[in-house]
Amino acid sequence: MKYTIEDLESKAKEVRKDIIKMILKAKAGHPAGSLGMTDVFVALYFAILNYDLQKPDWEDRDRLILSAGHICPALYATMAHAGYFDHSHLWKFGDFGGMLQGHPHKGFLKELETTSGPLGSGLAQAAGIAYSAKMDDQRFRTYCITSDGEQQSGNHWEAVMFAGKNNLSNLTMIIDRNNIQIDGFTEDVMPLEPLADKYKAFNWSVIEIDGHNFEEIINAVNKARAIYENPTAIIARTIPGRGVDFMELNPGWHAKTPTKEQATKALKEIRNMQGSIKEYGE
Repeated sequence: MKYTIEDLESKAKEVRKDIIKMILKAKAGHPAGSLGMTDVFVALYFAILNYDLQKPDWEDRDRLILSAGHICPALYATMAHAGYFDHSHLWKFGDFGGMLQGHPHKGFLKELETTSGPLGSGLAQAAGIAYSAKMDDQRFRTYCITSDGEQQSGNHWEAVMFAGKNNLSNLTMIIDRNNIQIDGFTEDVMPLEPLADKYKAFNWSVIEIDGHNFEEIINAVNKARAIYENPTAIIARTIPGRGVDFMELNPGWHAKTPTKEQATKALKEIRNMQGSIKEYGE
């Protein structure tokens, strides 16, 4: 199936509306990062990832590891729209014992590749999967989504070094560079720049993009596929709370539930988001 940029933007609007409704219903969640990374998730599931809904455990499927587990509302909503499970399950987000836990848990949702652990641990999981695939001459690709705040974790950089040393060209990491974390702006808490230079120093290729531009997201992933020497880090610059004016660029919305009135306003603003056309996918 072919998707235009207009299709992807329309799908992203629907996912963003579901994120607001999910968090409102659960009275818990992380709206800023979830809204900010929606375009990346939509691009992955509707124009990039190789998977088969009829065979979720297909050996050649691409693997997606969400290290930043707190933005799982965006992942769950996108998976529902892609057809992994019935859309109605979104309204049970965060329910005790339910399949859509507050952080991704493979024990409850078998379609996940891993359970998201503490921030900073996802890249190690992804690097291990990519390394074993390389050993077995498997052709699937592994994608890992990380937050920028977890770039402050030591165990994350152990995985960076491991992937660089072993030339894991089948590994692509997408960093949500939204500049916020729970305690404020990243550059105030623990500065990360020059982030691109740090990855290059550890034998990674680096591509910097606008994380809300579907053409840039898809082109960056295609460039990463063509790199055979080392792993690739895609630094996606995003706006936390994207589409909701009072949430955008505000660290206070990292982990905060909107009131019913705020949710109504947010949904209206998301419906009014605009967009452009080009075909991607098959």
